[in-house]
Amino acid sequence: MRILHTSDWHLGKVLKGQSRMDEQIAVMRELIEITEREAPDLVIVAGDLFETSVPPARALELLTRTLSRMRKSGAQVIAVAGNHDSGASLHALRGWAEEAGVVLRGRIGSAKDHLITGTTENGEAWRCAALPFVSQRYAVRATEMFELTAAEADQSYADHVKRLIARLTEGFDGEAVNLVTAHLTVLGGKFGGSPLSEHGGGGEREAHSVASYVLPPTIFPPTVHYVALGHLHRRQSVSGPCPIHYSGGPIAVDFGEEANQPSVLIVDVTKSTPAKIRSVPITSAAKLRTIRGDLAGLRTVEADPDVWLRVYVKEKPRAGLREEVQEMFPRALEVRIDPTMVAKDSGKGPSQHAGRSPRELFGDYLADIGHDDADVSALFDRLYDEASS
Repeated sequence: MRILHTSDWHLGKVLKGQSRMDEQIAVMRELIEITEREAPDLVIVAGDLFETSVPPARALELLTRTLSRMRKSGAQVIAVAGNHDSGASLHALRGWAEEAGVVLRGRIGSAKDHLITGTTENGEAWRCAALPFVSQRYAVRATEMFELTAAEADQSYADHVKRLIARLTEGFDGEAVNLVTAHLTVLGGKFGGSPLSEHGGGGEREAHSVASYVLPPTIFPPTVHYVALGHLHRRQSVSGPCPIHYSGGPIAVDFGEEANQPSVLIVDVTKSTPAKIRSVPITSAAKLRTIRGDLAGLRTVEADPDVWLRVYVKEKPRAGLREEVQEMFPRALEVRIDPTMVAKDSGKGPSQHAGRSPRELFGDYLADIGHDDADVSALFDRLYDEASS
């Protein structure tokens, strides 16, 4: 069978005040064209369909139209919620989805509701464990919905998710193509261009990417033919007991992802042969680029008229500087004084706060006051998670 794996659409995204809707419409059109050309048996959308839990009407319309077109191409379609989505809102769309022939899973229900089965036109059976994003505060409730035994008090988030996946995959044998899709962070993956230990400032929400959310690849059993993940926006594979892949997003959502190649994955697999995976680039969206220099140097830069820019200016702050740079680069969405200039002007070292996450800043604060209680850090993670959800 053939699978088209995509994720992290982030429909409704606004970058530095600039709507990306026209680009997203073009990207969704390209995804539909790829679906029609590649003729997959199954399309999997692994979460973060929207940028926010309350998407604009145009984003909602774009989602339903795209999923409907993919289904009309002849493919089965499965989509799950990510951490940016409102699981309850997506659940409310299930009536529409069922009428359209689309499988949409926004929030956790019973275990049988998350094991999707089907047969290709050629008669090949498949089954897919479809797990929407589960936050730490709902992880225990999710295990209850799956009618698992009560969780131990000291069980971690990873323990809970492992139990959920084990329940969904317990019947996986060699009689069908076995698939898993989920929206989560697996150890060994990379944010933007950096490993998990060096968060690279991509569009992944920091609260749902910290250490307590990172899961070992061993949560997936070797009986799975392919794991289709979302959440990390860079196309990549993770070493584990079975093939584990992030498709990457079809559009770079912020400047931390400018080096990413937006893509979608095509997977060919049978119950008796390993998955063969190839990446198909997505080219409809504008690229993102960061440029640096003093005014004289910036004047020599030839900026592509179809690229969104972030400009770091190596000049001392002064009135009118931003406007001068903006006049040179009308496509500049962000203009900043280069941190090295701020350091020179203040007589201090480079800013210790630039680009650092709230969790890292809180860790710095605890270190400064000599407090090393891991429970306090864990409590901060939990509170920040709840405030960001």
